[in-house]
Amino acid sequence: MKLRRLATAAAGGLGLTALANRTLARRAEPIDPPLSGEQGTYHWRGFDVAYTEAGDPNDPDVLLLHGIHAAASNKEFDGIFEQLSTRYHVLAPDFPGFGRSSRPPVEYSASLYTAFVVDFADDMTDDAICLASSLSGAYATLAQNETGAFSRLELICPTADTGPRRPWLRALLRAPVVGTALFNALASKRSIRRFNERDGYFSEASYTERDVEFEWQTAHQPGARFAPASFVANYLDPDVDLGEELARVDVPVTLVWGREAKVTPLEDGQKLADEGDTRLVVFDEARLLPHAEHPGPFLEVLFDELTALEQQ
Repeated sequence: MKLRRLATAAAGGLGLTALANRTLARRAEPIDPPLSGEQGTYHWRGFDVAYTEAGDPNDPDVLLLHGIHAAASNKEFDGIFEQLSTRYHVLAPDFPGFGRSSRPPVEYSASLYTAFVVDFADDMTDDAICLASSLSGAYATLAQNETGAFSRLELICPTADTGPRRPWLRALLRAPVVGTALFNALASKRSIRRFNERDGYFSEASYTERDVEFEWQTAHQPGARFAPASFVANYLDPDVDLGEELARVDVPVTLVWGREAKVTPLEDGQKLADEGDTRLVVFDEARLLPHAEHPGPFLEVLFDELTALEQQ
């Protein structure tokens, strides 16, 4: 009898959890493109990869690669996208498994994303300037060393190591009912605000409740938990020494850092700059997203660098 009651209680608990998951899923609506421009779809290995394109195609190409987290998308660049497109031909994809791209239940990996960067750059750009954030900075570096696709790398708080792999956590998050409930908790509005306040931004004035709402909607699209399941279990970390990889890059590289960054502290940036013999630009009163917190000053630095490069 006790076992029967326990089984009944467990089944009831799972039923309530499934009901809560369905309720949250109904609240999520298809997301509109966060960037203004021509919306396109790049078909790649069974994925429908959404991207936004703007600017004169005859201008130099700039490829924007957003960082990786539970609510990641190309919205990360909404503070600089429009102004960049006045001088450059800009493309900003949503990585497979994120944003408006398709999110099938495959096992996402660093090698998958590096291969995506290689192929997207080869098919969609020509000798592009690549601006990449966080883990995507590592993918861009590896892509450059593999194919030489880029003319310059601008890497914002890049990293290749977010911690040891945890296969049990990935399996748990991919589980149908319990995994969905756990991911819903990790990607709640409260958790999104906490990440923004603690790690993303130095100032709460740098983001709005509309930003939080968009990130919540992004993290609750169908299949949204599968790519983040690999991220939080650290399966999206490439197994490389990023400093050594940067030292191999044969084009100009600039590292951009927020002085108050916590996830990837400034000491990491200083070490990578020394190992890779790269320039390091530090923004005060900024954490993980200096380009989002200080879009005007960020673009001033970027335009100065690119103008100098064009004049060489």
